[in-house]
Amino acid sequence: MRRWVVAIDGPAGAGKSTVARLLADRLGYVYLDSGAMYRCVALLVLRRGMPPEEATCLAQQAQITFDPVGVGEPQRVTLSGEDVTAAIRAPEVSQMASKVAAVPGVRSALVQLQRALGAEGGVVMEGRDIGTVVFPEAELKVFLTASSEERARRRHAELEARGETMDYQTVLAEQRERDERDQTREASPLVAASDALAVLTDGRTIDEIVTELAGKVST
Repeated sequence: MRRWVVAIDGPAGAGKSTVARLLADRLGYVYLDSGAMYRCVALLVLRRGMPPEEATCLAQQAQITFDPVGVGEPQRVTLSGEDVTAAIRAPEVSQMASKVAAVPGVRSALVQLQRALGAEGGVVMEGRDIGTVVFPEAELKVFLTASSEERARRRHAELEARGETMDYQTVLAEQRERDERDQTREASPLVAASDALAVLTDGRTIDEIVTELAGKVST
């Protein structure tokens, strides 16, 4: 029996990465963070001082790989052989990633890579258009979300844990700006697939959510 493709979409700060990674561990599946791919392209744009609108060639040429790590650890991401796991999480990269993701050519190039990585099934892939564009026939589609305030609180705590200083209101404002770009962009806007399972994470533990989703996957 073919193992499933599990597509988890949702806005920034909803907990997609944590839930997807732990769900993959529980199922014995491969975890793939599609957002990391856009962050890699964003990092290249920033390093080269290019406008995001010209990033298509970078996306087409980028050599992005994912390396398995221990449970609970960030997935190691390499870009042309360089470990960029930490570099692609910088605030300026996050903001630029949302901009390059709005470029149709960038999305086309990275969607092809995402489909190739998940073609055999047995993957949990998270992003913003996995269930609507990348894998519309995924066996399980999930739209994970949380309130704006809760998502900003999580992001603020994450930045503080890394020793980065940014006040909560700034985090909230930047997040709302990013949400607006993601939801209104012409190429693959952030929307829930019509047949996606909607999961609100406010007030719930990660283990509760992972257990719920694991119970819906036929193994």
